[in-house]
Amino acid sequence: MTGADGTNVLFVVLDTVRKDHLSAYGYDEPTTPTLEAFAEEAAVFEHAVAPAPWTLPVHASLFTGLYPSEHEATQEDPYLDGATTLAESLSSAGYDTACYSSNAWITPYTNLTAGFDDHDNFFQIMPSELLSGPLARIWQTMNDSDTLRGVADRMVQLGNKFHEYFASEGGGDTKTPAVIDKTMDFIDDSENFFTFINLMDAHLPYHPPEEYVEQFAPGVDSTEVCQNSKEFNCGARDIDDAEWDDIEGLYDAEIRHIDDQLDRLFTHLKETGQWEETMVVVVADHGELHGEHDLYGHEFCIYDPLVNVPCMVKHPEIEPERDDETVVELVDLYHSVLDATGVAGDGVSLDSARSLLSTEYREFAGETPNGAGAHGPRGDVGFVEYHQPVVELRQLEGKASAAGISLETASRFYSRMGAARSPEGKYIHCTRIPDEAYRIDSDPGETEDRAGGDDELLADLEAELRDFVDRVDADWPDEADGTDGEVLDSMDDDAKDRLKDLGYID
Repeated sequence: MTGADGTNVLFVVLDTVRKDHLSAYGYDEPTTPTLEAFAEEAAVFEHAVAPAPWTLPVHASLFTGLYPSEHEATQEDPYLDGATTLAESLSSAGYDTACYSSNAWITPYTNLTAGFDDHDNFFQIMPSELLSGPLARIWQTMNDSDTLRGVADRMVQLGNKFHEYFASEGGGDTKTPAVIDKTMDFIDDSENFFTFINLMDAHLPYHPPEEYVEQFAPGVDSTEVCQNSKEFNCGARDIDDAEWDDIEGLYDAEIRHIDDQLDRLFTHLKETGQWEETMVVVVADHGELHGEHDLYGHEFCIYDPLVNVPCMVKHPEIEPERDDETVVELVDLYHSVLDATGVAGDGVSLDSARSLLSTEYREFAGETPNGAGAHGPRGDVGFVEYHQPVVELRQLEGKASAAGISLETASRFYSRMGAARSPEGKYIHCTRIPDEAYRIDSDPGETEDRAGGDDELLADLEAELRDFVDRVDADWPDEADGTDGEVLDSMDDDAKDRLKDLGYID
């Protein structure tokens, strides 16, 4: 090995898991007994802030230490390009690296698997081998072309059509047991490892194994509840309180299944003598809304159930305690892993002020100039960016159109958003609707909008957000146009017919 101290790293992302549904965070349902036990050995952070409310930009930030406007992996350009990843740095330092997931965004065609010696997406639509080869190259070519970029979006829409089918039919078995099996095999064959896994069970659709349904949602048929967030969000489908209860019961059942699978993995590490020498990170990339703010899923907003995520870290140099004061930005985990492994970083360099292992964590010294990993002078603020959700918007428009509903363009659906959040408050800037501001300390549900008032703390957060936008050189148009271009206009009929045959367009 070169430049590494031998500390192993297991990095677990609980995809779409909101903090307040974990018993490890005080939830009154027994969803996470494994993580409750893990919390006795780990630092448990109450104020972890995700840099975005969905998978692609969050994982790109985890892997690069950059904010979304810096790495530019968004739905407008849905792949990571030109940035050195954490896996690439650790691999070059001698680590064995692996990434296992069933999330369609964490694949070679988005470049998120760059640097991983072994990876498998367990994707039920297309095998990893296909996504690792020609399609990965075609994807980037398409996104580099203004004409073809919309076609790439439609490829994602095709996957979502399959996703809708499985949602309505109850299909698509969990891939988590297979992910855990492969993870255990990989770490057993590795001398020093960095293993990253993303567990997708808590992402829509919710079809948990029957034993967990019996515990958390007895009598609920998962094919009978609303599993399509766009139908609800556009107004084509109502959900009453009883159905929300059923949905949340299924959601809790999925979380408990994940937790039991983590028990298998953690127990294996302990039984094979690898637990003590392994840094373990457990975090969600984002959460989920179940009717709060009249929204379902994790699109079109950046409220706390989406961006204030669970974050738990075990390492000998991190005090195992509950921390309800420190802001942790998920971009900091990049630096924490570099610090734990003794690797400087071939891309964004290790910043000790962003490492959880450092005694000077988030003690930023003055203003930081524009550039990679920029941050403000205050360590108690986390930042969130939400670019245009092109694919989700197209699906929303389709559901609305089918129901005879016209969406208002001056709405959150077409708005780009950003937020500055501290333990006490949050300021949200939007492009097509009025800004919002909340006192998190007294109003954790974000129900009383105080934007435009005389609250000094919220005014400071607004200033912090605007400074952040300048530092990361974010492109904030006066109005987000909410479109992916009229990419089909220039295509002849034969080309359009071929796309219809392939299912990319209707």
